[in-house]
Amino acid sequence: MKEIGEYNDSVSEYELFSFLYERIANREILTFSRLREFAAPVFRNKRNQALIMRAFELIKHLYWGFFNTISPDTHEKLWGELVISDKDFSKAGDLKQTLQISNLYIAILDIHGYTQFCMDSRKNLSMLHTLDWAIENEIRKIATACGAISQRERGDEVVVVAASAVDILMATLSIIDYFGKTNIVADPNIPTQRTRDAVALPVFKVTAGITGGNTTSPLIITEKGNLSGFLLNSGARLQNRANELSPTESRVMIAKQVEMNYQKENTQAALCSLAQNGAIYFFDTGHIEFKGVMIPTYEVIFNHAERYKEQFVAEMMRLFASIHENLWEQRIFLDTIDLLARITQVMPKFSVAASAAGAQTLSNDSFINLTRTAIKAYLEEEDYSTAVAMLNRFIKLIELIPSFDRLVLDYLKGVAEKYTLLLDSYEKSIDKQIDEQAVQIFQGNNYKAWEAAKKGAAVYEQFRAVGRKSSAISKKKNLWYNLIKEKQDEMIFTLHSGKK
Repeated sequence: MKEIGEYNDSVSEYELFSFLYERIANREILTFSRLREFAAPVFRNKRNQALIMRAFELIKHLYWGFFNTISPDTHEKLWGELVISDKDFSKAGDLKQTLQISNLYIAILDIHGYTQFCMDSRKNLSMLHTLDWAIENEIRKIATACGAISQRERGDEVVVVAASAVDILMATLSIIDYFGKTNIVADPNIPTQRTRDAVALPVFKVTAGITGGNTTSPLIITEKGNLSGFLLNSGARLQNRANELSPTESRVMIAKQVEMNYQKENTQAALCSLAQNGAIYFFDTGHIEFKGVMIPTYEVIFNHAERYKEQFVAEMMRLFASIHENLWEQRIFLDTIDLLARITQVMPKFSVAASAAGAQTLSNDSFINLTRTAIKAYLEEEDYSTAVAMLNRFIKLIELIPSFDRLVLDYLKGVAEKYTLLLDSYEKSIDKQIDEQAVQIFQGNNYKAWEAAKKGAAVYEQFRAVGRKSSAISKKKNLWYNLIKEKQDEMIFTLHSGKK
């Protein structure tokens, strides 16, 4: 077999390419730098430049995996971030293996209803093929038009990589437009309209998680061009969080760094269509813990019907601040109730059957009245048993209201859990005082009934509930606050995502 140095000008281009093809296919040549080293005599002849680029395209196709379709023409920004360009061949180079750069973003998207669609279409294979074609082709075109790159993973999952916050958000929302038949992005240069048989596909909802824009979050590109690392994993966790909060509708959760960089990129002269049209709003959703790391997050609000969330931002921020500072004595309870009241005031009208509400129907007005009852119990009456019971009651009621924000419900559950933790110790201390002061609390025949009730646990507990509200029990607030201080370590509250 000939060596590369034996090929001279009389050898046909086909023979030379076949020689290189064999070396590349046999994994003797995996990178462009190795190709340059191996085929140095060929590189010296300018006549062979087209052949060298063909060999490079083969290397890309076989060994660049996720990134095998990028080029400086179609993905200028991504190329600059991901590729070490050759000094003589500007459109060729080596793919970086480990990236710790700020200008790289990953979106993980999940197509809702994909599995059910496959089950429903098992007797209509043409529809399954159409969906597969759309994901492989039309979604890829959308990503490319946004300067991003996409790849399908595990059937209903799509991974998108871009080199700017604007590009990753444009690509993600354009894909949501495509599957949802909406027009959030409204950019005529991005092909979000379905073509061919894809027009007949049903509407699909999409949830997404987006991370990136931070040099401390590395992305690793494996030898086969696949992705791994914290950046990919945290994007998946945010997508999973979006799924938990919105199992039936489209939702996008992002890391705070993405929001910050998007705002910076849009302070320049050229605004993206999202910024020009005011199509999105970033709603602060607090911190999520992932593998010991606290990730500040935002939700991207793109549905006009959900823009009412802008009207309870102040209340949400107060609750976040109170939780951060561990202000459990009063602020966290009151801020939680204030948030529930404000949301109920500004959200769309609802009316649901709810016997737990003490009435046949639960409406915005009746819910707000219940929040006033809760504040009165906690603040004026110092009736912490009732106040905490109200928190748990609100959880049950909100679960009956489909349009109530699920994120707020999660925070309510976390707050209620911590206050319930205090309640057992608090009630034991109060009950000891009740036993000691039963004569003063229960007058006349009530005292006899109290004594008799000790023999019947159910009635006894009812009397204890009355006793806990009695003004004869002193320093209830001091007892409650002291318990909060004693259990300070147990009262730390964060939302958690993924395995601990």
